[in-house]
Order: sequence, then structure tokens, then C-alpha cells
Amino acid sequence: MADDGSMRREVGRFPRGAVATPNHHATAAGHEVLAAGGNAVDAVVAAGLTLAVVTPYHCGLGGDLLAMVWDGAAQGLLSVGAAPAGASSQQVRAALAAERAAGDPGPSLPGTDGMPDRGALTVTVPGAVAGWLGLLERYGSWGPGRVAERAIAFAEEGFVVSAFAARSVRNARARLGGQPGWEETFGGMQEGERFVQPALARSLRAIVDGGTDAFYRGELAEAIASTLARHGSAMTTDDLAAHRVEWVAPLSGRYRGVEVLELPPPTQGVSVLTALAMLDALGPLPADAALARHLQVEAVRASMADRQEHVGDPATMRTTPEELLEPGRIAAMTAAMDPDRAGAWPTARPALGGTAYLCAADADGLLVSLIQSNFKGFGSGVVVTEGGFGLHNRGSHLSLDPADANAIGPGRRPLHTLIPALVLQDGAPRYVMGTMGGDAQAQVHVQLLGHLVDRGADVAAAVAAPRFVVDVGDGSVALEDGIEPDVREGLATRGHALTRLADAALAGHAHVIEIVPDGYEVASDPRCDGAVAGI
Repeated sequence: MADDGSMRREVGRFPRGAVATPNHHATAAGHEVLAAGGNAVDAVVAAGLTLAVVTPYHCGLGGDLLAMVWDGAAQGLLSVGAAPAGASSQQVRAALAAERAAGDPGPSLPGTDGMPDRGALTVTVPGAVAGWLGLLERYGSWGPGRVAERAIAFAEEGFVVSAFAARSVRNARARLGGQPGWEETFGGMQEGERFVQPALARSLRAIVDGGTDAFYRGELAEAIASTLARHGSAMTTDDLAAHRVEWVAPLSGRYRGVEVLELPPPTQGVSVLTALAMLDALGPLPADAALARHLQVEAVRASMADRQEHVGDPATMRTTPEELLEPGRIAAMTAAMDPDRAGAWPTARPALGGTAYLCAADADGLLVSLIQSNFKGFGSGVVVTEGGFGLHNRGSHLSLDPADANAIGPGRRPLHTLIPALVLQDGAPRYVMGTMGGDAQAQVHVQLLGHLVDRGADVAAAVAAPRFVVDVGDGSVALEDGIEPDVREGLATRGHALTRLADAALAGHAHVIEIVPDGYEVASDPRCDGAVAGI
């Protein structure tokens, strides 16, 4: 199969359909489906499956998936896995003690009371496979076999590894090279060389033929459970068989006359709406760019502190999103913002991500906003070698402190940073948008809407504009190099601790589709290997 770099186009306008992803191979897969008569869901799943093959450092069969679909109304899909039924702080601590006796179990995330950030104990049930198939079952016009053709071909025949991909592998090796199966499966990804994944191809073919049962029951489920059990996890085949996708109503918030739709907990969608509600209460962003950035930063810091205190698995949350967004509460939070000084907002537990956001639209107005993720890079580093795929580490955000809003427990779903979004104007779709980036995702949503809605920027300018990213762990503000000197000075004068954002990936890889009178205007983030395409 030829590796066609000609797909690397970051902006486009298309009359009948469009797709944008963080990798040109995936964009080509989605484009092929649209051009052959498939709909937007067929296209986005084809692209998502391709990403699982060509960007295993972002996502894969062992990750989670969340989506929002518009077919005349908005519907959300959560395919996010739970902790094992046997998981508890006592079980994890005992397993960690055994690991320490045998060697180094690795570091823990700050604020998790010792929960590791890699390895088998961080793995929750993977939801991506059920998510892809659930989308196709409800909205697709093609069967899984036809949708998966390009992904399977890339797994069987290989693809040439890009510089970006090779760098991701090098960066991950120091952290994950000692995890079971990682080096054997992914260590051969070298820049400029063709990378073939026969075991992954077999897994994809099994899923195409057997549906969700092929992954959540049977041989693959046995392989997942046995791999994890050898390294202390309480995961069983019963945990895998119990997984179901959840169809949910999106949360809704107003900002400058548009309606912003985000997914409910366990995602941080409510955090986006909290920050936007605070900014909306202050009126249009000021013309003073430094003041505008300061207000956005403060709204983000307040909403992230709120996330830490309240947001997690909705089954165990102590409050509801509606209560968090109650106008009187938002007014009180807004009143605490000082236009002249950085506030003393509480810090939050960081959630760094390694995620893929993609979106698609078709001639019938079907729109899809989708995120799939391993959480942090290659995730846990644990690989199911028989299946050729790694397992995510979403459970690393759970805490061993029983008083924490994200305390580990049987069947507990951790906080998800993943937030695909839609924006409506006068009840009709205006933007399909999202980004990768962990904690940065909510922050990028706020900044994109500042450019698109407050400043009236086109999608290309909004996506390419330099960004800030608040470190939720200490409140400091990292700035991309393109931020103007007067904005830097204005933020520093107001007391913000500033750093340089040297890694573009930390600012997110955003994509936006704007619905325009003659079709779709689309932009892919220049910070990644992405591309747009359409018909």
C-alpha cells in the first residue's frame, strides 16, 4: 500500500462532506468512505480504526471512546470502562507491595495517594471497540468489515513510520520499555521504516467477524484478563463481558448567544461549561488582549479546581452538573475573579493525555465529534501480545484516598478528560470541534470559542492561534511562542507564573468543522501529522 503524503492538507472547504483527523492516513481512510457513498459515521469509524493502527501512541483497541452525533438532534456516546469489580485501595496497595518486593513499580500521579501511573493496576475495561461498533450499529450505513478495510490493510501490509511517530516511541521507551510486551510489540517503530502488525490485523478481523463478543468474551478477553492478572490486576473476563456503551443526553451551556454541547460526567465537559459561563457573565472579551487572556486563564483555573472537588463517576458524585452550573453559583465564582490579579484558586490533580480527536460531516448533515484515547501516550505500557494491542492507563487518575471524588472502587469509572463537542446557533449546528491534550482539552475549547465567537476568526485562524495551557497542579501558565509580548507582560504583571510551552502536543491537536451555507469549512491543527479532506 502506498503511503500518500499528499493528504496533508490543514484547511479546506467542501460542499458535501468532510473529515479531519490527527494523521493523514486516517483522514485518507475517512475520505475514501465518504467518496464511496458512506456516511459520516462510517467515515469517522474507518478513520478511528486506522488511527488505532498507525498511532498506537495515541489510541487503540485497548483504549476508551466518546462521541457526540448530530442527526437532527444531539446524542452522546460514552464507551468508557470501569475499574474491576475486585478493585479497591487495599487490593491495589497489596499488589504494589508485591511489585516493590520484585522491583520498581514506577511513580504515582500527584494527589492519587500512591496510585501508579503505568502498569496493569492502571487498566480499566477498554471501551473503544464497543464504541466503534455501537456507533455503526445505530448510525452507520456500512458494515464493520467494509469500514475496517483500510485499517486492516495498514496492519497487514504496514505503513512508513513518520518522524512524529518515531519520536513518540522514543519518548515512551524510557517510561514504558520495561512493561510486559511493550518493546516486543512497538519497539520496532523506526522512522522511515515500514511497520507491520500481523497480530493486530488478526484482532481486527476477529472483531469484524464476531462483533463485541470477539473482544469482550472469548479468546481476546481471556488474553486481556490473563495478561493483567499476571501483574496484579483484579480484572476478570466477567468485568470485560459486563461492558456496555452508554447513550446520554449532552450537557448544554450558553456562550455569547451560541449553545455549547458537552458530554456529562465522568467527562470534564461540565468544566468547559463552567468556565464559559463565568466568561459569559463578564460580557464580551475585552479588546485588551492581555486582559482577555487573564480572564480566560482565571476562568479555567476556577473550573479545574471545581473539577477536582466534584467531577468523577456520576454514580458516586456528591453533586450534579446542573447544581455545579446553577446561575447563583456561577455568579459567586465570577465575582471572585479579579481583573487585575491572579487568584488563589485551589490546584487540581493533573491529567496529561495522549489522545486522538477526529470529526466528520456528510451531505445529509450527519455530524460526528469523536475522541479515542489510551490516556497517556501508549497508556499503561502493558501489551496483549496475542492481540497486538496495548492497554490504556485511564485508571491512573483514580485515587487510593477513599475521600477523593475519584476514589478507586469496584466498577468505578475514573474522570475522563475526553470531551468531543458541538456548538449550535439558533438551534442548528455551527461547529463540530474538539482536541486532544488531557487537561488542555477544556482550556482549548474555551480559547477556540474565544477566537471563533468573540473575535469572529475563521476556523483555520482559530485552530492555528497560539495557546496557553494552565498547569492545574501548580496554577502556572505555559505559553506558546506565538503569544504576543504585551500579553506575556500583562499576565506577568497580574501575578501569573509563566513558563514556555516547548512541546506543541501539550497545547492540543484541535480540529474544527464549521457548517457554512455551501457546505463545510474544515481546519486541522498544524501541531500534528493531521489533515483534512472532503467531497
